[in-house]
Amino acid sequence: MPLFKREASPPPPEPTPTRKGTLFGRGNRSASPDRSNKSFHTSRSSDSDSVAGSTRSRGFFGNRNGFPHNDPTIMSARQKVAEAEEFEKSADRALQQARASVKEARDHVKFLEKEAEDDAHRARLKQAEAKNVSRSARGLGRHG
Repeated sequence: MPLFKREASPPPPEPTPTRKGTLFGRGNRSASPDRSNKSFHTSRSSDSDSVAGSTRSRGFFGNRNGFPHNDPTIMSARQKVAEAEEFEKSADRALQQARASVKEARDHVKFLEKEAEDDAHRARLKQAEAKNVSRSARGLGRHG
C-alpha cells in the first residue's frame, strides 16, 4: 500500500523562459531578437562542450573562453572605458585649442592697444607740429 496518494495525471509543466547567457537572467526582459549587441544573446545547446571526443565542462559562469577576460559584459565595460578615454583626450585637445585661441585673442588685443597708443602719439605730434606751422603763418599777410 502506497504512503502517498497519486493523482491520475500530473498538471503540464509551465514553459520556462530560455536563458540568454547572463548571470542573473536579465536578458529575458525582452523577447525582441534584434537587439543592438548580439554578443549578450548567444544560445547554448548544453552545459558542456565536446572537444575531440572528450567532454569538457564550461565552468561556473558557463564561459569556455576564460572568464572574465572574454565575458561580454566585461568587454562592453572595457569598450566604454576606452571610449571615455578617447572623449577625454578629445576634450583635452579642445581645451588646449581653446586656451591657444584665447591667448591669440589677448595678444591681438594687446597689439591693437599698442597700435592705437602709437597712433594717438603720432596724432599728438602732428597736432603740435600743426600748431607750430599755424604760429609761423600768423605773421603772413601784413604787407598787403
